[in-house]
Amino acid sequence: MVGLFAGIGGLELGLSEHGWNTELLCEIDPGAQAVLRHRFPDVPLDADVTRLRSLPRGTELVAAGFPCQDLSQAGRTAGITGSRSGLVDEVFRLVKRRNGPRWLVIENVPFMLQLGRGAAMRHITDALSELGYTWAYRVVDARSFGLPQRRQRVLMVASRTDDPRTILFGQDAGAPPDADPDSYPCGFYWTEGVRGLGWAVNAVPTLKGGSTLGIASPPAVRLPSGEIVTPGLADAERLQGFDPDWTAPATEAPGVRAGHRWRLVGNAVSVRMASWVGHRLSAPLEYTADHESPLSSGDTWPSAAWGANRKAFRVHESLWPVHDPYQDLGGFLDDSRLLSARATAGFLRRARSGSLRFVPGFLDDVESHLDRMGGFPRAVA
Repeated sequence: MVGLFAGIGGLELGLSEHGWNTELLCEIDPGAQAVLRHRFPDVPLDADVTRLRSLPRGTELVAAGFPCQDLSQAGRTAGITGSRSGLVDEVFRLVKRRNGPRWLVIENVPFMLQLGRGAAMRHITDALSELGYTWAYRVVDARSFGLPQRRQRVLMVASRTDDPRTILFGQDAGAPPDADPDSYPCGFYWTEGVRGLGWAVNAVPTLKGGSTLGIASPPAVRLPSGEIVTPGLADAERLQGFDPDWTAPATEAPGVRAGHRWRLVGNAVSVRMASWVGHRLSAPLEYTADHESPLSSGDTWPSAAWGANRKAFRVHESLWPVHDPYQDLGGFLDDSRLLSARATAGFLRRARSGSLRFVPGFLDDVESHLDRMGGFPRAVA
């Protein structure tokens, strides 16, 4: 296999658990390059996909978590032709040859399904059809694989020779019932409070990449005791399925700040998501068309679909293909620290001025935590 836009190697690491051997990596971020060189020391690493002339002979799978900055709802939403996300066309250029790879595995944010009223997905699916690929995609939640992070991502699999529906569909465990917010840690974004919160019971909201300046943007967690903490970087790495300190080599790159590691983790592909795809590639399931219906050109893209030859079909499956043993959020907080008084006070001010509704007792816990931390910080003259 080959990993394009490899980041810190989430797709490659997960797929390797099921026998896939990475022959080439391509990644432009200096910090991510340092991680890849350390974690995949024997794999050639290219920096610029636009200068990559061809894939290694015999490549059977291309994995590409192409840049989501132009697609993410939190990003610039420039669309599929944006200067970053438009790089997905480089994937199509490299697989265009007659004896191209058997499989494509693509990962991105769910907002790509809505962007430009579906134009981004039409661009991708039309390109795949022109190349002779049958494609399928499914939005999945990282919690399905036992990780306490509410992280939804589009997983797309395409093939010229095989039916990708046997990889992504046929398993559907359905979303479990909501947990009791009083009995489990609850994650939220302390940087919000007016328009959004990201509230998640026994999970953190989607880990973010933070700012382009390397300023971290970790979530906060309200513990059942009422204390409010923020996960550390090692916690975040584990919440993505990596070993603690997986990104530590990033700071060896010139000019890379320690805070950039948060960005690398927030932009990474969950290892367990990739491992699930790898498992299904090695053990496909028989697929029947009982749970699908045709998609018309003006329809919105659903959370699961497949297609070929410019025809598409909606598939009625949930975001939870499996229910792997769930690891409670409390077990991931080995590296946490108390949310500071300044951060708590800022969140409380925004929460009080906004119109958001909060679960009973939450703001009381925030106020109690602020009192324990010394109350509202005094203004410095």
